[in-house]
Amino acid sequence: MRRGLIDLRLVPPAAVAWLAAALVTAAPGWAVPVAVALWGCAGLSVAAALAWGRALPVSIAVCAASAALVCTTAAVAAPTRQPPALLDAAHDGRYVTLTLTAAETVGGEPQASARDGPFAATVTTITAGASQAVAVGAPVLVFDGMPIERAGIGSTLSLGGTLVATAPEDDVGFLVFADGPARVVASPPWFLDWANGLRASFAQAASRLDGDGAALLPGLAIGDTSAVGEPLDAAMKATSLSHLTAVSGANCAVVVALIMLAGAMLGVSRGARIGASVVVLIGFVVLVTPQASVVRAGVMAVIVLLATAGGRPVRGIPVLCLAALVLLSTDPWLSRDYGFALSVLATGGLLVLTGPLSRLLHRVLPLGLAVVVAVPLAAQLACQPVLLMLTPSIPLYGIVANALAEPAAPFATVLGLLACVTLPVLPWLGGVLTAVAWVPASWIAAVAGFFAALPGGAIPWPEGPVGVGLLAGVTACALVAALAPVSRRARLICAAGSVVVLVGLAGAVAGVRVAQQWSRPGDWQIAACDIGQGDAVLLRSAGQTALIDTGPDPASLARCLDDLGVARIDLLVLSHFDLDHVGGAETVLGRVDRALVGPSGEAADDLLVADLAAGGAEVERVSRGAGELFGELRLSVLWPPARLGSVEPGNDASVVLALEPVGRCANGCLGSLFLGDLGERAQALMLAAGPVPRVDVVKVSHHGSGDQLDRVYERADATVGVIGVGAENTYGHPTDRLLDLLARVGTAATRTDTDGLVLLAPGGTTGEVRVWKQKATP
Repeated sequence: MRRGLIDLRLVPPAAVAWLAAALVTAAPGWAVPVAVALWGCAGLSVAAALAWGRALPVSIAVCAASAALVCTTAAVAAPTRQPPALLDAAHDGRYVTLTLTAAETVGGEPQASARDGPFAATVTTITAGASQAVAVGAPVLVFDGMPIERAGIGSTLSLGGTLVATAPEDDVGFLVFADGPARVVASPPWFLDWANGLRASFAQAASRLDGDGAALLPGLAIGDTSAVGEPLDAAMKATSLSHLTAVSGANCAVVVALIMLAGAMLGVSRGARIGASVVVLIGFVVLVTPQASVVRAGVMAVIVLLATAGGRPVRGIPVLCLAALVLLSTDPWLSRDYGFALSVLATGGLLVLTGPLSRLLHRVLPLGLAVVVAVPLAAQLACQPVLLMLTPSIPLYGIVANALAEPAAPFATVLGLLACVTLPVLPWLGGVLTAVAWVPASWIAAVAGFFAALPGGAIPWPEGPVGVGLLAGVTACALVAALAPVSRRARLICAAGSVVVLVGLAGAVAGVRVAQQWSRPGDWQIAACDIGQGDAVLLRSAGQTALIDTGPDPASLARCLDDLGVARIDLLVLSHFDLDHVGGAETVLGRVDRALVGPSGEAADDLLVADLAAGGAEVERVSRGAGELFGELRLSVLWPPARLGSVEPGNDASVVLALEPVGRCANGCLGSLFLGDLGERAQALMLAAGPVPRVDVVKVSHHGSGDQLDRVYERADATVGVIGVGAENTYGHPTDRLLDLLARVGTAATRTDTDGLVLLAPGGTTGEVRVWKQKATP
């Protein structure tokens, strides 16, 4: 290997193994025959290499053996991820009792609305009916089972519920729908509990500080993002800074460097320093939890330490490829993990592109500044094709935001880590270190907030394989034109190709935007805002405007209201007080004339009602039978009952509204039904209390969950169903069952995750609804 060249010999085996893992995890039944075939290919290639003495058969043998190894692992692991006992229970819909091991810190939330989220766990035993418990080891995602008391990673939990099997390639084997909060049966083992204690004490110390810096600090130091709220999380993602809260190579490098330097200062031998580094590194991975990026960085660090101990030269790309091979051979399902893919690509981009980009930028910038810009640029170029699969846009300010924020990250990381381990021993010193680490964390949060608030933060890009291929081609051409040692003619051709594609795309995007604005119906009566996983729907009638729920995020709601030119809310309806329905309420405080709310479940609910009243709104608690005129519509409250009885405040006590046309309706009126988050049982109780009217539009209950009563949708007989749902949500919303139900009753589904903002207007005939979708191509 000549000096200066990048060693790429392990790239083909890693790529082939990755592809094989991605394929066989989707079809585990093929894992055994494919593994046998690949092992045979590897053996034949080795024989050919021995007979002919050529390098090519050796390369083929290494690639085939790498792929065969991951296929073998997949064949062995597949039955463990979806064991027959769980598959049978899921297929039959049986109620089961499960014992689980928590894979993350769960519970301890004072508000019920904060206990709605799912959590990851591993099922250890299953009991169905009077049968004996069966030992298993399947990864699952648990819904509606968050324990009331706090449980750390490794805690043993018990709950009852039903199972739904996932697709074979999913990162969990089953979805568990619990019938209530899980019970904490046992504390974590000592080798995990020490880390839970450190994490908890550091999170508590950070929570005593103010602002977004306090929420961000645990994420920067130990990867704990539980305190990061929706607005800050959105700002970090919009500015390409979210990677700073994913513990990875930089954090592991800091830990190893500290141990090696401290050992050298104390005169410890190299072997002892390397051994101590490995031990501390294992402890660090346990502390920050073994996420994909953490494990990748940890394995790379161990490989580097072992190579150093053996006196072997260390090259970045071979170490990265070997680490990827080790991890894919251990867990082939990592091949479909976006976090793992982004971690590998970002590291590869830094290793390959940072140097050339720094030299290129040094022509116009000082060397230090050139490196600061080159680091995020290299990572962005390598990761963007995969990021495009998650969000079809390119962040405009990401590189500048990273250049400003990344220099502060090591200070927050090192000081935060020191504070975390110091707090239990010297609380006063740990508190001081936490406060000092808060300063760079606050700077990073401020950078994210500033750039996220700027207009035009993301450049739209085509979705799907075409968009990914187009971006990869443009990036490759741009890199060839800027960095590759090719002829001037080749550089010009690549540069011209990139410019032509970008200019053509800009023209197409501008044309689509103009066409969308031109086609937007000015007479819309219902608008479903794209505010993520939640509901926020506007209604207009005879000059009045109503808002039903506010979604989870004030900034997202504000953008929707500004986009639609809504400055004042005549009527605000809060169906219930879960965060995904009231989290954006601060946006409309002081802008509401009247508000209708349902029953409160907690003191925080009453505080929000008081804030609305203090802002000048006339607030009324409503129940079934209430009604009034809203423009040319009669508003009727169908649920909840005045006396809740067995119905608890929350989803099943949502305010359900029916709006039916009255009077002349000179411009046409859309009748609508808003179901809040009612589940099947509550929908049945509502239907038993009185009829549901036929409407033109139904706001689907609970973001498209499968917990629905078919008769409600059959009787509503709506033309259009509106589903407020967030892209890539972890709940599986909207479910296939709900979508099939809407199709069966003849209701066309619109959904904010794929359609964006949805505007509905009356058509030319009775029952006809004109639908405008923000993300649709005209």
